[in-house]
Amino acid sequence: MLDTAMKTQLKAYLERLVRPVEITAFVDDGAKSKEMLELLSDITDCSPKVTVAERRDGDAAGARVPSFALSSPGESIALTFAGLPMGHEFTSLVLALLQTGGYPPKLEPEVIEQIKALDGDFVFETYFSQSCQNCPDVVQALNLMAVLNPKIRHVAIDGALFQKEVDARQVMSVPTVYLNGEVFGQGRMGVEEIVAKLDTGAAARDAKRMAEMNRFDVLVVGGGPAGATAAIYAARKGIRTGVAAERFGGQVLDTMAIENFISVPYTEGPKLAAALEQHVREYEVEILNLQKAVKLVPGADIVEVEFANGASLRSKTVILATGARWRQMNVPGEDTYRNKGVAYCPHCDGPLFKGKRVAVIGGGNSGVEAAIDLAGIVAHVTLIEFDSALRADDVLQRKLKSLSNVTILTSAKTTEVLGDGQKVSGLTYENRNTGESVKVELEGIFVQIGLLPNTEWLKGAVELSPRGEIVVDAHGQTSVPGVFAAGDCTTVPYKQIVIALGEGAKASLSAFDHLIRSSAPKEEAVKAA
Repeated sequence: MLDTAMKTQLKAYLERLVRPVEITAFVDDGAKSKEMLELLSDITDCSPKVTVAERRDGDAAGARVPSFALSSPGESIALTFAGLPMGHEFTSLVLALLQTGGYPPKLEPEVIEQIKALDGDFVFETYFSQSCQNCPDVVQALNLMAVLNPKIRHVAIDGALFQKEVDARQVMSVPTVYLNGEVFGQGRMGVEEIVAKLDTGAAARDAKRMAEMNRFDVLVVGGGPAGATAAIYAARKGIRTGVAAERFGGQVLDTMAIENFISVPYTEGPKLAAALEQHVREYEVEILNLQKAVKLVPGADIVEVEFANGASLRSKTVILATGARWRQMNVPGEDTYRNKGVAYCPHCDGPLFKGKRVAVIGGGNSGVEAAIDLAGIVAHVTLIEFDSALRADDVLQRKLKSLSNVTILTSAKTTEVLGDGQKVSGLTYENRNTGESVKVELEGIFVQIGLLPNTEWLKGAVELSPRGEIVVDAHGQTSVPGVFAAGDCTTVPYKQIVIALGEGAKASLSAFDHLIRSSAPKEEAVKAA
């Protein structure tokens, strides 16, 4: 199952085990069970502290087959993988082994204590796909919580392997998390976000803590590449710096392969986001995660930012780096069937549509790449492009047109998402050349039509372009003195990670220059007096 290089690396990791790890494997005579036992055998070969016991009474024990549970003697840990945690989930398996084996997690002490203090009976089930880059964050967070708190149980389920279960629960987007049999959440969630949903007093405590904070010299709103860079550049100047982010890492967390980050031939979004946060934490930066800004209040010397929890932060300068999100079609039925057939991440959710019919909306690079990837999984792909021709790179178009299970529709405007009340059943589009309305029967729709800046909360506070982007000059200055902006939420062309990094640095340097210039006359006046 594991090649020599992977086994060598795993052996090095498992040397960090502090206590034994006992694995209970629920198997039958099927091919997947044999494959899982092969994986577990490779793991035991890598450490004498790991043992495996086979059980063939999965149904009687209430366990999925194949699955395996991790625990340690004397510890009350309920952590299970149903299926094979390979692909993106292999890291989740390694971390689960380490944490079950007593290796301390890399988590802030106050968050660990918050997890341990959760009271109740929490049974979590997470459906994942091996190709989903968003799933590991959720699986790893809930696994860790199960290790730290005996009242929390977690099962990570490979949706592609348990297709009947997925169909019965109508899981059409991963990660999908159930808590005590009810849907708890969908999409990427970190441990702090999950804990905040469980700990009902967390928001009030955060608001109280924020209200007691002294004013900042630089307050960055947003934690993506632009925001992280701005914070680092500000902190290095020795000035009081804060970062308030709705989701640290931003859209990078939803990015699959990154192959154009100069000097790094290949990385993935979650890995880069984690590196950005780690770098920021090396400096004296106040990080406020899961905080949604709702209002900007400019002032003569102080700018105030209000947040959804009711708290406000005050700063001499503010850098807006709120990024962007997937653009929606804004047609009837889209919101109704979101995560019920309407999806935005083909890498994450594509495996759930194996053997089914899907549509991809958008003929740019993202749309065509999605159609190519999905064509290898689903029965048929219909690509719908509003314009009269595809806009993707020629090499991608040639690849797409070579696929036998793809239909390309141009000059087509999607007008409605259709469903049966539970899930998507099709869509209608208008032929823009003839005006004819056409119905397409299918089970999934993947929307790939670009980005929308996260700036609605700034209307009336700073100048925005007709597209909703923050208007900035060459220095990252907005229409409001002392307020700067950087990254995908601005009018700067070309929404790229490397450009956002540079723009974040520029905005931070501009904010520092503003602080120096605005304080200089006052200092000179004091000297003259």
